[in-house]
Amino acid sequence: MKSVEHSNEFYHSFNNDDALPGKFNVYRIEDFQKTTPLPHYRRDFYKISLLTKGEGTISYADRRYLVNQTVLTFSNPLIPYSWEPATKNEEGYFCLFKEDFMDHTLRAESLAQSPLFKVDGEHVLFPDNSSVSFLKNIFEKMIDELQAPYPNKYELLRSYVQILIHEGLKIKPADKTTHAGHSSERISHLFLELLERQFPVASPHDPIKLKSAGQMAEQLAIHPNHLNRAIRETTGKTTSELIAARIIKEAKALLKYSDWAITSIGYCLGFDHSSNFNLYFKKNTGENPSSYRHRSVVNS
Repeated sequence: MKSVEHSNEFYHSFNNDDALPGKFNVYRIEDFQKTTPLPHYRRDFYKISLLTKGEGTISYADRRYLVNQTVLTFSNPLIPYSWEPATKNEEGYFCLFKEDFMDHTLRAESLAQSPLFKVDGEHVLFPDNSSVSFLKNIFEKMIDELQAPYPNKYELLRSYVQILIHEGLKIKPADKTTHAGHSSERISHLFLELLERQFPVASPHDPIKLKSAGQMAEQLAIHPNHLNRAIRETTGKTTSELIAARIIKEAKALLKYSDWAITSIGYCLGFDHSSNFNLYFKKNTGENPSSYRHRSVVNS
């Protein structure tokens, strides 16, 4: 089952095959040929959208928002989202950028870890009229700048993205149609959802980003001890045990059903060195990856 939509597929869904996805792009929504529903997928890019005309329903993970006014949204590659339009002739803006665009400045300042991008964060915002005017102006400046010959335009575009993020942080979050239940159950649900979203691995060149309890806790904006207590309370297991079990499950599937090199399998599962992957796999299964692959082929 498809779990991730790539940028070229995203452009194709809007009948915009002439788009050339790079590390940054910005568009007016009305320049696309049609109003198009967006299925509930993760995407392999970050996206900031300002919808100024149109109605519909936005879904982020387990949350749904009814939209009948201007809305500002923030999306990242870890969170699946969808858009179900209820009207035609949408207007507004959106910009797309890959992780390497953020690494230069945004991540250094921890803005990528802000409430606007975290899994349990506030991704849907309803700006007031003054904010809408300001945001539209920033998007128009980005469109002009992207088309300009200025050699350092990407530095300026990063600054505009930072302004969008800071402006988003000023806006009161939207009311949610779903509400958190028991704290530990809620944390456990978010953790398991976050863990599962990384799989199945789509490419040997695209490693999973979260493979430790500390990384998971940071993404969920809670202390690792708090996460571990919630997981143990609701599942009877530790956070590390659940992460290891899911990584090993994916490793076994790739060893059995793919022709990827064992080194590549280890890399896409977050291991920079094949020796570390071999030790991890053997610790959790009792045999090394090559032995498991050989035995699986013989018994199939």
